[in-house]
Amino acid sequence: MAEIVIYRYGHRPARDKRITTHVALTARAMGASSIIIDTGDRGIEENIISVNRNFGGNFVVRSGVSIDKFFNTLRSKDLLVHLTMYGKPITEKIDEIRTASKDKERIIVFVGAEKVPGIAYSKSDFNISVTSQPISEVSALAIFLDRYLDGNELKNEMRGRLDINPNERGKTIEYFPDGRDCMEILLNRGADDRLIEHCVSVNQVAMIICDKVDCDRRIVNAASLLHDVGRTVTNDIRHALEGYRICEEEHVSIKISNAVLKHTGAGITKEEANSLGLPDMDYMPETIEEKIVACADNLIIGNRRIDINEQVERYKNKGLDKAAIRIMELYEYVSSEAKMDINEIEI
Repeated sequence: MAEIVIYRYGHRPARDKRITTHVALTARAMGASSIIIDTGDRGIEENIISVNRNFGGNFVVRSGVSIDKFFNTLRSKDLLVHLTMYGKPITEKIDEIRTASKDKERIIVFVGAEKVPGIAYSKSDFNISVTSQPISEVSALAIFLDRYLDGNELKNEMRGRLDINPNERGKTIEYFPDGRDCMEILLNRGADDRLIEHCVSVNQVAMIICDKVDCDRRIVNAASLLHDVGRTVTNDIRHALEGYRICEEEHVSIKISNAVLKHTGAGITKEEANSLGLPDMDYMPETIEEKIVACADNLIIGNRRIDINEQVERYKNKGLDKAAIRIMELYEYVSSEAKMDINEIEI
């Protein structure tokens, strides 16, 4: 399918910042890949960068592209659609637009903010009206994209720092801290350079595994960076439990908190937890994200990448034969899921 690009004409930074931002937000949410704005406006660019960080996606804003420059850069593989109340009804033309876009690389939707020059009408492949009545350009764009994409844009999934979990009433927001957030948490909790270097090394291994496995990268990224945050409180076996508590205090997703809780070795069984004086619960990794984090941690000592067999021997030397067996089984499972020998990962 052709890439969808929006061209915003007539933007006046002093007057139109809010409405043009809403045009950009609508374009981003409804399936477009980018918006080009005729007048330079760094503020809008930064706003959308922030939205991408929080809610995901790689939507691009480029401002300061004059209408003359815009038309000079059009290519033969572009299809230009101008939204105007004076155009042909969308209901009559949408099928024709879909057909015409099949052999195009981009469909560019021209959205004006003020009186549009005649060149926009003459250069456009389609001049389309959503309605012949006055209407907000934001609404017109949303309706056009919905009709063009036949509602499929509503199925788009973008993953950022925040997930909105649908509710009939109220609101639930799930927080997935990114790398910058995790570093702030570690530093604010008093992590020293040695601990941070270890967490970063585990993260590097975990993210390489992520590239090979169907998983939520946000969970693995955050949990691998925060897996040992509990060591800012204690270095004993309770450090994972303390890490879980810290994650709760930082209001991160329970999916991340659980991965932190269950990262020790290849997990701790309920019976082992009882003998260790831990709260009566199962600390075994269950999700693929939890298993990746635990496995990556087994491949790092300090900031040094080690062979899995070295880790297994360390556990055996401590008399933890069952745990050693689980570590090897976890390594074999994750390697199978990644379709590679993760013992060969280099950082």
